[in-house]
Amino acid sequence: MPQEYLVRRSRRSFLKQLGTGLLAAPFVASDLVARSRERLLRHASFGAGGMAWMDLSELGKWQLVELVAVAEVDLTRTADVRKRFPLARIYQDWRELLDKEHKHLDSVNVSIPDHMHAPAAMAAMQLGKHVYCQKPLAHDLSEVRKLTETARRQRVVTQMGIQIHSSAQYRTAVLLIQAGAIGKVKEVHSWCPKSWGDPSPLPRTSDPVPNGFDWDLWLGVCAPRPFIGNAYYHPANWRKRLDFGTGTFGDMGCHLFDPVFASLRLDAPLTVRSEGAAPNAWNWAIDSRIRYTFAGTSYAANPLSVTWYDGAQKPPADVLALLEGDEPPHTGSIFIGTQGVMVLPHVARPLLYPDKKFADLKFPDVSSGDHWAEFGLACLGRATTSTSFDYAGPLTEAVLLGSIACRFPQTTLKWNPFQLSFDLPEANRFVQRDYRPGWTG
Repeated sequence: MPQEYLVRRSRRSFLKQLGTGLLAAPFVASDLVARSRERLLRHASFGAGGMAWMDLSELGKWQLVELVAVAEVDLTRTADVRKRFPLARIYQDWRELLDKEHKHLDSVNVSIPDHMHAPAAMAAMQLGKHVYCQKPLAHDLSEVRKLTETARRQRVVTQMGIQIHSSAQYRTAVLLIQAGAIGKVKEVHSWCPKSWGDPSPLPRTSDPVPNGFDWDLWLGVCAPRPFIGNAYYHPANWRKRLDFGTGTFGDMGCHLFDPVFASLRLDAPLTVRSEGAAPNAWNWAIDSRIRYTFAGTSYAANPLSVTWYDGAQKPPADVLALLEGDEPPHTGSIFIGTQGVMVLPHVARPLLYPDKKFADLKFPDVSSGDHWAEFGLACLGRATTSTSFDYAGPLTEAVLLGSIACRFPQTTLKWNPFQLSFDLPEANRFVQRDYRPGWTG
C-alpha cells in the first residue's frame, strides 16, 4: 500500500486550502518534512514533450502530487522536465520505469503516441496503478475494450484526457440538452478543419536515427521499418500514419463527440458509413465524412443521426441555414432538435436558435472544473472522475468504428458491440491487430 503521511495542520485548515488554493503550487519536489504531510499522490509520466508536458504542467499545479519518474523515448525532449522537476528520475523505457519504480507509484499519465496507449496503460493497471490516458484511449478498438474491462476489474481510478469535458461550456451544453431546451435531438453534425492525413505514398528513404532517440522502442508494438527524418513520424506527424495514429477523427473525435455522448447518453452505434476517401496503404485520408445511426434515448429521437466532417468537409447548406445567417464556428457541433437548434463551438458558450425563441432563456450557472485535479483527488479517494474508462471506452470505440468505416467507403457497416464484429467480414480484421514479437496483445 502507498505510504501515508501525517498532517501537522488541522483537518479543517486542510479542507479550507483544498477548496481555495490547492491548485496554485507546483509538483512537490523537496524534502517531505518541509511540505504538507497529507498523503501524496506518487506519480509518473509516460512522455515528456507535447501533450505529456501539458499533462505534467497541469498536474503540476496540484500541491499533493509528487512526480517520481518520467519515461521519454526521445531524451532530447526531457530538458524542461529536468529543469522543473530535478528530483524526478528519467527513464527512456516506460517498462523499465514500471519495473524499478512500481512500488513507489500510485498513478501514471499515458501521454505518448496512440499506438502505445494500450500497452502502457494496461501494464500500469495490471500493477494496480491509477491511469490518466490521453485520447483516443487506444489505437485499436479491441484494445479499448480490454482497457475498459481491466480498469473495472482492477478497480483503479481512470480518466481520459478530454479536458474540455470539464469546461463550463461543454457542461452547459449537456445541461441544456438534458433540460429539453431544444426538445429531443434528431441529428448532430460535428466538424473539425484539421487534416491529419496524407494522400502521398511512403517515402522510400532511410535517415539516421537522431542521438538520444530510441527508434525501435518508439515503434513498440508495430513492425520494424526504416526511420524517416524531417518529422515524418516523430514528434507529431505520426497522427497521419495508419500504424501509429488515428487521423483527424481520432485526434479530435473524442473531444467533439464527448458532449454528444454525454448529453444524449449514447452507447454503441447501430451502423456507421463513410462517404469520404479511403486511406492509402500508409496514411489516413483527408476530408472525411462519416455518418452514424444510434438507437434513441431519453434525449434523442429514434433513430438518431450523427455525422462527422473534417478537413474541407462541412455540414450541408440546409443545416448551416439553421444558424440564421451567423457564421458557423471554426470547429464544433450542431444539435438539431424537435423544438430548436443548439450550436456548440469548440470551445465557447452554446448558442440556441431561432434567436427570437431563446432570446430570454436563462442559461444555467455552470463553472469549469479542473480535469487533472479531479483525477488526482479521485486517486486519493476524495472524488470520482467524470471520464473514467467506463465512459471513455464506449466513446472511443464509436470514434474508432468511424476510422474502420473509412477503409470501406460508401458501405454501411452494421456493428455488434457484444461480439465486437461487423456484418462485413473484411472489416473485422481491423478491430484487432497483431503485435510484433516481444510485445503481448
